[in-house]
Amino acid sequence: MSAGFDAAVVGAGVLGLAHAYHLARRGLRVAVFERHPAARGASVRNFGMLWPVGQPAGERYDLARRSVEVWGEVLRAAGLWHDPCGSLHVARHADEEQVFCEFAAASDRPCEVLSAAEVVRRFPTVRADGLRAGLFSPTEVCVDPRQVIAELPGHLAREHGVAFHFGTTVLGYDAGRVATTAGSVAARRLVICTGEDFRDLAPQAFAASGLVRCKLQMMRSTPYPDRLGAMIAGGLTLRHYGGFAACPTLPAVAARFDAELPEYGRHGIHVMASQNAAGEVVIGDSHHSGDAVSPFDDPRVDGLILDYLRGFLNLPDLTIAARWHGVYAKHPTAAWVAVRPAPGVLAVTGVGGAGMTLSFGLAERMVNEFLGGES
Repeated sequence: MSAGFDAAVVGAGVLGLAHAYHLARRGLRVAVFERHPAARGASVRNFGMLWPVGQPAGERYDLARRSVEVWGEVLRAAGLWHDPCGSLHVARHADEEQVFCEFAAASDRPCEVLSAAEVVRRFPTVRADGLRAGLFSPTEVCVDPRQVIAELPGHLAREHGVAFHFGTTVLGYDAGRVATTAGSVAARRLVICTGEDFRDLAPQAFAASGLVRCKLQMMRSTPYPDRLGAMIAGGLTLRHYGGFAACPTLPAVAARFDAELPEYGRHGIHVMASQNAAGEVVIGDSHHSGDAVSPFDDPRVDGLILDYLRGFLNLPDLTIAARWHGVYAKHPTAAWVAVRPAPGVLAVTGVGGAGMTLSFGLAERMVNEFLGGES
């Protein structure tokens, strides 16, 4: 491994791939090191939702929209499946419907509140009984995370000259050289995108970062013959995403959830569904942080998720083909954490559950700041 590079990226998850893309677009010779034969962390264990609607208004929402724009360019160039199907939140209580109205009225986002009849007409898998309204946003895009994380490296190698070294662990970086289990390589810069393993290469820089680990349980069905028509979320999702935090009725909704569905709050459950090209429906999820992160999954949590899903979606003969959990790093208040642990080194992590959504926009910003005025 004697060839030198302008930049080395550690981690071939979505943040690592996004940083490699933007570094290469700036004309740099880029190498990516991934310690596993293929990336297998949170980047392949999610819904595949590019989800601007969940981001708070202002900087984070604008960054999410920019990220989805770049995602589109990359996905089209790589010939990878993606569905600009948008998102649908469904309300089965009057207070949830009120949050929809407040959100739509106070926002300049391209969203609309739909009547129950219109929801059922456009999205026939939504249960009609008890339905009050829907909130549709056209800005969200569905991808298959397993496909994009597996196939983007080949596209970046072919079209942008990025060199990938899978099954290669980075041991350290010093004086412009990356030490790996396959030998040493020269690189003028190092970008660390190792997700929940953020402590591995920059332990001191992250010691006081406030980052915590969060575990989520998810499932995937066998192929379902009918399309959902959008990525669909139930009322519980309203208190999960910051995009709805400013709605005046939201505290009352959250209080009702705590009174009526205490177990859902205890396990950090909100329920969403996306559908990939094969027709498989991805369902989740729960959230356990810090000391609550366990290597063992709780089947009761999966049961709670499915019970709530059946309350707003009609998926006859739904069969679960796979169950798993993912773990990501998040910060209590910041949307991401970026540190410079040494000269020529940038580490980016802590995007939490918004990694797919923010990745290409955040990486563009980080690379521009990292390189400054360099061409």
